[in-house]
Amino acid sequence: MSAVEADARARHLLVVDDDDRIRELLKEYLARAGFRVTAASGGEGARKLLQSLDFDLAVFDVMMPGEDGVSLTAWLREQRPPMGRTPVLMLTARGEAADRITGLKAGADDYLPKPFEPEELLLRIEAVLRRSRDRPLAAGETLSLGRCRFETGRGELTCDSESVRLTEAEIALLRRLARTPHEAVDRMDLAHGEIDPSGRAVDVQVTRLRRKIEADPKAPRYLQTVRGVGYRIVPD
Repeated sequence: MSAVEADARARHLLVVDDDDRIRELLKEYLARAGFRVTAASGGEGARKLLQSLDFDLAVFDVMMPGEDGVSLTAWLREQRPPMGRTPVLMLTARGEAADRITGLKAGADDYLPKPFEPEELLLRIEAVLRRSRDRPLAAGETLSLGRCRFETGRGELTCDSESVRLTEAEIALLRRLARTPHEAVDRMDLAHGEIDPSGRAVDVQVTRLRRKIEADPKAPRYLQTVRGVGYRIVPD
């Protein structure tokens, strides 16, 4: 198994192409590479799938009857996170720079002209997924934590649609973790500005936050301990 195939496991892709033959070939090839693949033949079907399922990445053909890949991408970027942040890789017979710029301006993350080598498609998908995973959460966006939501701009936490009171220290800690979701943050980094230089105050804050967020604070799903380092937040 290649590094790309290993990274592909459990990743869910949406493939949208009006050409039945190309769509099925892409679906079969990507499935063999280890991805979970769902396909649609046009923009209408793609919108319904995006609104009902979670995808790690979408592959849009640009030249489609009705709604093309550019307008579909522009619509997707107008949606609220996490759907609106779904990475998009465009596939098209158009290879001119102006066409690539149009797609990227609409919000595409990458652009691959046809014909292409299957291995290059896999490598580009892996690269887009990696960039998306490493991308910090922007200020004002919402972090999804199971039954809870944390709005980074306002520093507001709601659980089951009810507002949950946070201290200023807890808000600062969540905001810092949200800057680099899925990545471990050193305890001393989180303790920056705290009176207690040992970082123990951070441990207390994390314990309190787990009681507010986690279904089982003793087996945390979202606020995880990284032994020897500190903590990380793992949003949905």
